[in-house]
Amino acid sequence: MTPNPNIVSSGNRATINIKNATFRLQSVSCGIAGMSFLVFNLLCAPCFAAIGAIKREMNSPKWTWFAILYQCGFAYLVALCIMHIGGLFTGEANVIGVIVSVAAIAGMFYMLFRPYKEANIRTAKYKGEAKKAA
Repeated sequence: MTPNPNIVSSGNRATINIKNATFRLQSVSCGIAGMSFLVFNLLCAPCFAAIGAIKREMNSPKWTWFAILYQCGFAYLVALCIMHIGGLFTGEANVIGVIVSVAAIAGMFYMLFRPYKEANIRTAKYKGEAKKAA
């Protein structure tokens, strides 16, 4: 077994050679992958305490699992879009990934700005309207 050059031991202490480890990490990963990872962690499912609060508020294990899976799926989709669209700028683009990312972004914008069907339909009259109508 060969010793790891990043770990330097002196007596009972072991220290890590940060400069060499950072250089190796930079050669494996790029800034776009790091940004994608950060966005995934930002949008992914919260801690167990927050999941417990979701379970208590939703009052159903089924809806709790749906919320967790939805958050994880949405985080993965956004991270995927960042990775593939960012690949266009670094020259590492995958054509199929870019097409899927653009379609996902278009779907997100459609769901965000679509017209709400029931926005103009009111069946109940309010107290103020009943007085005006009479």
